[in-house]
Order: sequence, then C-alpha cells, then structure tokens
Amino acid sequence: MFLSVFDMFKVGIGPSSSHTMGPMVAAARFLDLMRASAFDFSGLRATLHGSLAFTGVGHATDRATILGLAGFLPETYDAQAAESALAGIRASGMVSPEGLGSLRFNPSRDLAFNYDLVLPGHTNGMILMATDAQGDVTLQQTYYSIGGGFVMTQEELTAGKATDKGAPIPYPFHSATEMLDMATRSGKSIAAMKRANEISRSCEISLARGSAQLWDVMNACIERGLAATGVLPGGLGVKRRAGRIHDALLAEAGMNQSAPHTINDWICTYALAVNEENAGGGQVVTAPTNGAAGVLPATLRYYLDHVPGAAPSHIEDFLLTAAAIGGLIKYNASISGAEAGCQAEVGSASAMAAAGLCAVMGGTPAQVENAAEIALEHHLGMTCDPVKGLVQVPCIERNGLGAVKAVTAASLALRGDGSHFVPLDSCIETMRQTGLDMSANYKETSLGGLAVNVPNC
Repeated sequence: MFLSVFDMFKVGIGPSSSHTMGPMVAAARFLDLMRASAFDFSGLRATLHGSLAFTGVGHATDRATILGLAGFLPETYDAQAAESALAGIRASGMVSPEGLGSLRFNPSRDLAFNYDLVLPGHTNGMILMATDAQGDVTLQQTYYSIGGGFVMTQEELTAGKATDKGAPIPYPFHSATEMLDMATRSGKSIAAMKRANEISRSCEISLARGSAQLWDVMNACIERGLAATGVLPGGLGVKRRAGRIHDALLAEAGMNQSAPHTINDWICTYALAVNEENAGGGQVVTAPTNGAAGVLPATLRYYLDHVPGAAPSHIEDFLLTAAAIGGLIKYNASISGAEAGCQAEVGSASAMAAAGLCAVMGGTPAQVENAAEIALEHHLGMTCDPVKGLVQVPCIERNGLGAVKAVTAASLALRGDGSHFVPLDSCIETMRQTGLDMSANYKETSLGGLAVNVPNC
C-alpha cells in the first residue's frame, strides 16, 4: 500500500489527530454520503464509542463531530468561525452543511457518548446517522478513526488492508528488509526511492511545494508556541513553558554560560512549543499524529539551527525518509495510541525523526534503518495515559524526550556501520504484539497509569 508523504504529514488542528481530526473527517465523509443519497433528510445523530467516548471531551471529539457535521474540515479550519458556528448550533439545534439544507442536530440530545459498547473494528469508533422528518434513521454508517487522521468505514476495515489501486510505483517496499534490498540494488538512498514513488503519482514541483509548505506550517507552529504564554485549556492548569525556557536559553547563550547538555533543552523546547500549541487547539502537522506532532519538527529545527553544515535544501529528504519509516510502521503495526499505546505515537515519531536526521547527516540506508530501530526500540511498551483525557500530561514533555531520543539514536547509528542486532522489522512487529497484549486501560482511555494516579480536577 503506497502512503504518500502527504498522507503521513497532514495539516490539521489540535489536540488529537485520531480524536479531533478523524471525527471531523468522518463527518465530512458522511455528509458526502448523504449528498449522494436519494433520501430527503431532516436530522442528524452521532454516537461515540470506545476511546472516543472515554477521552472524547478532553480531546474535543464532541466539538470536532459537531463542527464536522456543520461542514468544517481540518485543513481549512478557522477557529473564529468555528466558535461562532458552535454557538449558533447550540442555540438553534440546527446545522446547515452545504447542499443539505438545515438539519436538526441538538448536541445535548443527538450526540451521545456510549461508554459501554466498544465497536468491533477499532476502539476509536463512531456511528453517524441521518433521519427523516419522523426521526427515523434512513442512513447510517460506522467510521473508525485509526490514527494520524486516517478514517475507515466498517466495510473498508472488514475488507482488510487496503489495496493500492493507483499507478505502479518504482520502489514498492512493504518492510524495512525490502527497503534496504531495493536501496542496495538501485544504489539510491531511502529518500531518493521515496521521491521516485511520490513523483510517479504526482510531479516534482508538487512534491517540492508540498514539502516546503509542511515545514512552513511546522516551523510556524514552533514560533507561535515560543511566543505564547498563559495556561492551557481543559482545567488542569498546565502552564505554557516553551517561551520562558527559550528566553532563558537565549540569555545563557548570549553570556556564554551554556553547558554542553543544554542542547537537550533546546530540542525539548521546540517540541514543547508544538505540543502546547496542539493542546490549545492550534494548527499543527500530524507527524505522524497530533499527540506526537512535536518530535519531528523539533528534531528538524535542531538540525537546521544547531548542526554545522545544515541546509534547508535537505528538508525534503528529511521528510521523505521519515515518511518512508512512518509508512512501514503504520502498515505493519500502528500509529494509534488508542490501538497500541504511546509507543505507536511518540515511539513512531521518534523513529521517523531519527531516520530523517540520520539521512540528512549523511547516513547510509543501513544506518538510517538502524537509527529508526534504536529510537523505536526504546519506546516499546510506552502506555497512553493522558490525565483527564487531555493531550497535555504526560504528552507534551513526552514529545521533548522523544525528540532527544531521536537525535541520540541518529548519532549512535552514524557512529556505526549500519549493522546491528535487532532489525527494524522485528522491532515494529514487537510493537504490534505489545499493543495487542497491552490492557485497554493504558490505550488512550484514561482508565490507568498517570490518568488515575495524579489529581486531575
């Protein structure tokens, strides 16, 4: 299955790709289904299940569903327009998506959190329904938000892994072993093979423009986070720290008082800036998810600002390499915290960032694969236990440490020749099996771990 760099990295809104972006995308798909139907509709209903129910309020799943049914999309989201629309919907009990007229939808009555029924396909399940004038359901579809903003219907999920029906790509690797074999035979880097695959479906100009836009959005998110102050929403009272730490680092650097280990603080600060923005509902890029959105931008910013000889011309190679690794993890395991814990989110992000950094610092394909494996291996077993269902504690700091691990993994891999004991494929399979074995209490339900062992109200 070909996954484009623009599938792995998508511009969206916080705080969660699976719990915010996914439900909004599912709602948009349902509206399209309604538009293609011959029925006359008068109302809408929605039920949220599994992790979408347990941590839905903290992740703004209810807001995302309401706005999605009103016609909002993650990539064109306007916060001011959204707030106005929400107030109007709650006051009138109506939504008016384009082409469907006015439909009854009272969020307090027509949007339900079902904590008792986990749908069979995935823990992030939701059922969307359209009703006639009598209130009877005339159209219904089940959607699963499977992580990273990806959404599948019940039918698509039942059919198994999707079959790629696009034009053939020149380097169709499905495992790290295949990827390295193709690199050896072709003499190409991982980024070069991924670029050839992308161009076979699009063109060089689109790839270059799209990659530049992705980094522009990532970097703008860092800058907004560094400039922002105050307390994050949600009731935990978590203060924004990125700007304060950044100011202190600048002051120390100006006085030549920085210790060598301070570089870790720079890396963490960039990641904190992104994830504080995400927690505040700002615009971020899934990398590969919102909850892990700070790892890769922090690592790339570290490279550009702190590594001698770094060049912006390498940004595309960084993103292509990272997307190749992320695609392998998604295809063979998971990038969803609700499915496999935080190992699937921050762990995957760290592996992707380590691979990208190793590549742009001159690593061979074997060293790149080694860097990804080191980073992922040392996130194995990490649980997803957000306090109060918010993407704040421990998520924000966890991104900082994931970025530090990514840099360390890339450095260790570059010190070697690419040979190592645990193949990346084995590490990915271990993550998949660990996710299957992990209790649901530790998979984005806020029923275990830090979520129940610290005061959250």
